[in-house]
Amino acid sequence: MRVSYNWLNEYIDLSGFTGEELAEKMTRGGIEIDVVESRNKGVTGVVVGYVKSKEKHPDADKLNVCKVDVGTGEELQIVCGAKNVDAGQLVPVAVIGAVLPGDFKIKRAKLRGVESQGMICSAKELGLNEKLLPKEQQEGILVLPAETKIGSPIGEVLGIDDQVLELDLTPNRSDCLSMLGVAYEIGALTGREVKLPSPSVHRASVRTDSLVSVEISADEHCSHYSARYIKDVKIGDSPLWLQNRLIAAGVRPINNVVDVTNFVMLEYGQPLHAFDADLVPSGRIEVRLAKAGETLVTLDDQERKLEPHMLVITDGQQPIALAGVMGGASTEVTGATVNILLESAKFDGGTIRKTSRQLGLRSESSVRFEKEVDAGRVIPALDRAAALIADIAHGLVTEGIVQATSAAVKPAQVSVSLDKINGYLGTELSRLEVLTIFGRLHFVYELSEGDVFTVDVPTRRGDITRAVDLIEEVARLHGYDEIPTTLIHGDVVPGSLTKPQSIRRELRRRLSDAGLHEVVSYSFTGPERTKLFPALAEHTNPVRLAMPMSEDRSVLRTTLIAQLLETAGYNRNRKNESAALFEIGSVFHTDEEQLTRLPQEKHRLAALLTGNRSEAQWNAKAAQVDFYDAKGVLETIFAVLGLTASVSYEAAQPEHFHPGRTAAVLLHTPKGNEVIGYVGQLHPALQLEADLADTYVLEIGLDLIYELADSGIEYKVLPRYPAMQRDIAVVVDNEVAAASLTGAAWEIGAELLESVRIFDVYNGEKLGAGKKSVALSLVYRHGERTLTDEEVTELHGKVVLKLEQSFAAELRK
Repeated sequence: MRVSYNWLNEYIDLSGFTGEELAEKMTRGGIEIDVVESRNKGVTGVVVGYVKSKEKHPDADKLNVCKVDVGTGEELQIVCGAKNVDAGQLVPVAVIGAVLPGDFKIKRAKLRGVESQGMICSAKELGLNEKLLPKEQQEGILVLPAETKIGSPIGEVLGIDDQVLELDLTPNRSDCLSMLGVAYEIGALTGREVKLPSPSVHRASVRTDSLVSVEISADEHCSHYSARYIKDVKIGDSPLWLQNRLIAAGVRPINNVVDVTNFVMLEYGQPLHAFDADLVPSGRIEVRLAKAGETLVTLDDQERKLEPHMLVITDGQQPIALAGVMGGASTEVTGATVNILLESAKFDGGTIRKTSRQLGLRSESSVRFEKEVDAGRVIPALDRAAALIADIAHGLVTEGIVQATSAAVKPAQVSVSLDKINGYLGTELSRLEVLTIFGRLHFVYELSEGDVFTVDVPTRRGDITRAVDLIEEVARLHGYDEIPTTLIHGDVVPGSLTKPQSIRRELRRRLSDAGLHEVVSYSFTGPERTKLFPALAEHTNPVRLAMPMSEDRSVLRTTLIAQLLETAGYNRNRKNESAALFEIGSVFHTDEEQLTRLPQEKHRLAALLTGNRSEAQWNAKAAQVDFYDAKGVLETIFAVLGLTASVSYEAAQPEHFHPGRTAAVLLHTPKGNEVIGYVGQLHPALQLEADLADTYVLEIGLDLIYELADSGIEYKVLPRYPAMQRDIAVVVDNEVAAASLTGAAWEIGAELLESVRIFDVYNGEKLGAGKKSVALSLVYRHGERTLTDEEVTELHGKVVLKLEQSFAAELRK
């Protein structure tokens, strides 16, 4: 939105504020000003002159010698090469000593032997944007209206002694897409009164409803449509003041009627449209949705194919305008127009946005309707435009307004207490200070017991619907700089990470450091994918989407591994056969077949390893990943989270995992051991189906981990006394888990045992069928003295005896 300082000054007294100061004040109040542009590009000494005569240059066919009166009593002789210069014109004249844009100084000169005492200027030479001028003024010298006073400074005449503020509006502040909206904003910031236009419509004796009828057939898309009829208008150029206002706002003047509709749109924020009434049969207006196959030639002479969701204005039969976007060429106001049918309406923003976007047709009108115009200004804007057209185009406004409505305009009513305002802002504002702010905003309010303010929000402020919106208004008008700094307090400090967030961030960092690549996949998957890994899906039902993008993305995922398999397959198809991937995300479970409540959302961590751990080198063979690489990922995680001692593994055979190379992950909780996930190799059949090499996966739930994780570091005193080590190898049945052996050793030797480590497992024919040899290294140490051989031998013997008794272990010699 481009806001002219001089134009804004007509609605509110801006004395004491420069454009830059005004921009600073508005920016601090929440309306950002991108730039403050001076319309005068360096023009001084240029005045209005009257061309008294024009004669051909004696020595140049393309030059003319003009006698010009600039109001000083002295006739100037000026040589001019413009084709359109002629006697009797009023033109901008740069006299001797004048300066034009680019620091171009006008000096006395001779052109082909004839003295020239100045320069007759074109719009371009004055620094004006030619594209915003009427077409007839874009070439040659600038010809001014006949009523312009000779000798007047051109800066005043063309309105270039002005500044333009470029507003960078957020979508919620559409009220400032109008001069009156900006005036209200300045009034609230400065405490000054806003002066509203007071149009006076002089009506003809003919009633409007005898000439025009209005019907709304699409109630949901148009809540109010109103029209006025103006007779016997004279189409022509707009007065210079009106053209200057439009040019300052970046709008090109066209003719006096169209210019008025654009002027009022900028003034009130209410788009209007003028039809040539004689081209609307019987004066009938129907607002409806387009029919399939209908077309409309718009004012830009483009034929538009209409869709059934597009709102159109019709003459009862054919479309004559795209509602809120652009008028139709068939009813365009031209130089031959005599009677005007003037429209002002409230169209649904969503409908206009969809139409504008689909047709690639964005206008000043559609921009305002998209953001929802003020329903309370439909009639005031119509009256203002009718009065201006009657004055400028000398028309007669018929008696009354023809209108149709489908929804009443009701101002929003919002309540907020003084305690809530101060609680949110950390201030100690008094009741009077808040009431003063509401008064400056022109908000009507009631004060009830407990200092509760009930505000009737004006329809122009559609962005205020909740108590927090009122609190925001108080904050910005009180001044953000005036809000005191207070110490943040509470269970969770705003801006800090919660414990789950910290854990997820740390896991991502550690896994990335370990060489795994993070994957972020869809939360949507296909129904067949939810049948994989039912143990991880907890045997629940998949949650179907109401409007899926495709069948392959029609349900919410129940496990992360299925998505990792897709990613691994995608990479393998592109010759990337080794992958180390992980994902931290949510899965969704429900026990209902027909969803009546929200599903459970659970945080999970999953990883996938396939291919080689390290590639072949000249001195080493390639090494493939195995089960212990996947288990090592988990051990790394649990070490970081301080849960190493709280986790154990048990052999398991969940569906779609390898039956002999899979373990359940158990977390020891106060309630007992709970399975939080699985780690293992994919089932060979699933590997074959996915066309993958040996692939190892893991998936664990994070919700319990969030509760039990302890990132605190436990410090221990460095040992001062020597340790004693004993190694043993025992032969046991293959079914005996190595962890059972280490557990038994800890149970017996806990007092003096510092560590137990398995350093070898051997299977061979010499051991016998179904047997294996497990070698353990045990380290003994006392924290306060040196152990004797006798003590260690005695305790070590008890450990061996425990293994023999509990597992039928035989000491291997």
